[in-house]
Amino acid sequence: MEVPGVSGDKPCDDAPVPSVPAVVACGAAIGLLTGLFGVGGSSIATPVLSILGASPLAAIASPLPATIPAALAAAIPYVRAGENRPRAAAWTLLGGVPGTIAGALLSHVVGGQPLLIASGVMLVVVGARIGRPIEQSARDAGTRRRTNRPLLIAASFAVGVFTGLLANGGGFLLVPMYVLVFGLRMRQAVATSLTVIAVLAVPTLITHWSLGHINWSIAAAFAVGALPTALVGGRFAQRFEGPQIRRAFGWFLMASGAAFVVYRLV
Repeated sequence: MEVPGVSGDKPCDDAPVPSVPAVVACGAAIGLLTGLFGVGGSSIATPVLSILGASPLAAIASPLPATIPAALAAAIPYVRAGENRPRAAAWTLLGGVPGTIAGALLSHVVGGQPLLIASGVMLVVVGARIGRPIEQSARDAGTRRRTNRPLLIAASFAVGVFTGLLANGGGFLLVPMYVLVFGLRMRQAVATSLTVIAVLAVPTLITHWSLGHINWSIAAAFAVGALPTALVGGRFAQRFEGPQIRRAFGWFLMASGAAFVVYRLV
């Protein structure tokens, strides 16, 4: 079966490459967002790279090689501030890693175009909820849920499936999951998400690499822009209160997702 973006006569690595300066600029912007919001980058990079001319699956998978070092760089200021929650990260990985592998394998069946639209829709839905106020009672209930390890593992598996499908570091779902379901505050959620992203991206990268979805010319240009700005974003985020970052994150996700869905459908 021929998959969009990975046709039999033109694999992703041989497909036309968008303008290199544009991809570097895209990487720089995404790296900054990684540090600010704890997202892996692909949730935003995918639609942008698609608009720049990358094939669907190349746009989805090519940011992955930069995701791991960018997440680690962005996490440094949060770890120094003691915001990371290593136990929550460990239980998340227990469910997330197998889910990520399953989702990445399914992406070869679903194809590129549906995944691009799904990415945009998911951004709108998640952004609408994360931008709303969170009551203290909801945080307390979330803290109690966090001690329910089977629930945390199951939720992480579901996030992992979407992570693999969309070749995403997972942050655009992990951060809301931590904040809305398991009671972490925004800065804690960002720090923990970055730790998980760095690990979850490994099986996603390996799976998509083996399927031929990564255009390495795009990946290299993207990494040049993303790595330095990820560290800058993490440091810059320390100057703002958690609720401010959370609201900005929600509005950004809604605007980006809506714009991309309209672009793809119209």
